[in-house]
Amino acid sequence: MESLAEDLRTMARTPLTDEHVEALRRIAEERTYPAGAMLAEPGKPLDTFQYLLEGEAEAVDAVTGERIGPDGATLGPGQFAGEVGFLTGSGAMLPVRCMSECRILEAPREAMLELMSRYPEASDIVVTVLAARRRELLQGNSSSLTLVGVERDRHIRSIAAFAQRNRIPFRTLEVEDVREGRLPEDCSAIPAEPCVVFGRDHVMEAPTTAKVARLFGLDLDLGPSEVHDVLIVGGGPGGVAAAVYAGAEGLSALVIEDATIGGQAGTSSRIENYMGFPTGISGADLCWRGEVQAMKFGTRFAVPRRAVDMRRREDGILCVTLDDGTECCARAVVLACGVQYRRLPLDRLEEFEGAGIYYAATEFEARFCRDAQVVVVGGGNSAGQAAMFLSRHAACVHLLVREDRLGAMSSYLSRRLEASEHVRVRLSTEIAALEGGEALEAVTLKGDGVEEGDERIETPAAFVMVGAAPNTDWLADDVAVDDAGFVLTGEAAGRESPFETSMDGVFAIGDLRAESVKRVASAVGEGSVVISRVWEHVQKVRDGEG
Repeated sequence: MESLAEDLRTMARTPLTDEHVEALRRIAEERTYPAGAMLAEPGKPLDTFQYLLEGEAEAVDAVTGERIGPDGATLGPGQFAGEVGFLTGSGAMLPVRCMSECRILEAPREAMLELMSRYPEASDIVVTVLAARRRELLQGNSSSLTLVGVERDRHIRSIAAFAQRNRIPFRTLEVEDVREGRLPEDCSAIPAEPCVVFGRDHVMEAPTTAKVARLFGLDLDLGPSEVHDVLIVGGGPGGVAAAVYAGAEGLSALVIEDATIGGQAGTSSRIENYMGFPTGISGADLCWRGEVQAMKFGTRFAVPRRAVDMRRREDGILCVTLDDGTECCARAVVLACGVQYRRLPLDRLEEFEGAGIYYAATEFEARFCRDAQVVVVGGGNSAGQAAMFLSRHAACVHLLVREDRLGAMSSYLSRRLEASEHVRVRLSTEIAALEGGEALEAVTLKGDGVEEGDERIETPAAFVMVGAAPNTDWLADDVAVDDAGFVLTGEAAGRESPFETSMDGVFAIGDLRAESVKRVASAVGEGSVVISRVWEHVQKVRDGEG
């Protein structure tokens, strides 16, 4: 299956050319750091591009203070420090320390991004190396974030899921490991209870996903004083595509996402019918590629931020209120907040959400399914892909389909499910009840697919992937929706543009839009096309401001 970047040991050695270095010298200052000086520290903004002229630096484990790995984690003359967060100025995820005296060219982030826009070959090198480093962090065991009690605490589990889907490297410890002293070096201060630890011993009080995001600069400081050209609400495939094209067209763009860049598609373990990836690609990797591409063009992302209201100021600027009460203002708004799986009408459902009831099937959720009976509810491609993915971990996956056939699923996928020895397709079958203490322990089934009466399956996990409820309950009354809550656009909204809503300057794309084709490729296409209309609207607003 396709992945994002080559191995760090290859990509870290890709040099800038002499021409690139000369251009860098014109925007940079030369500085000298002594041995032991920190070039990067976890959580500190990555606001400077650092190119080594002399000396050697090393990546450091934030907990032990030791160099990471036997090789591949050092930088010498002709190489540069940094992580992919440099593209947006977010926080560092790993310390970097001078091993010897280092002479370094340092360029401000904005100046370096401008240089990269003028030298695409340099941009390709920088972006590829930075992305490869993030991938290496995710695949390794080094992180400045430690989560204790993932297996037993639903709240810590939700933070772990957020971190994984937003590509924040983390390590896990179980409470028993702490109690019995099975700890990394110098971690004696970690309490023997579920908690979130930053660095060596900083225990976060009342941890939340928002606090974790702020630690690493994913949650930006926003406010009405800054007016963007376009605000993109939603970070799924459509929103990310719009972010790429907005940045490429020179528009100042901000994407706000309430959970994970990638949206619902980002939770898909494998997409096999997206053009250009014959071996398939995970939804998270596909959207990650787009996010990095958009960041290269200057688009910013803020996570987790949820939109709760929208209004138009007297000067015509659109302002979206976020869940913390702050406002983000822009000359145009693109609604790309998609849909969410519908919740089943079952007693105790909310109680088990995150503790056995899941709405995504990724490597994180799969860790709770090993060698167990697992239930997936749904008859579409998302449910089918989840069942196939989980079948590599579970003893058996029961795919529950309310209808009497797999009519909503692609034929290649339904054939694969029917041929799998580890998947049992249960047509005309639903969940009747949930059982368990602090976590899900069993489900009871009902329907024509159950031979006699009710059937009980002992399971630690049920994945719900049914229906599509549009995320439109926060929209202003000026944005017209159909009876199901999907946004009306084009002729249905009295507009010429197929993506413009009934509210001036507000556009809608992807699954949120009424009568749209519910496919990743379609959302990406709409996200790219809508920006031409957004650009025209922004120019009119700018002319009025002048």
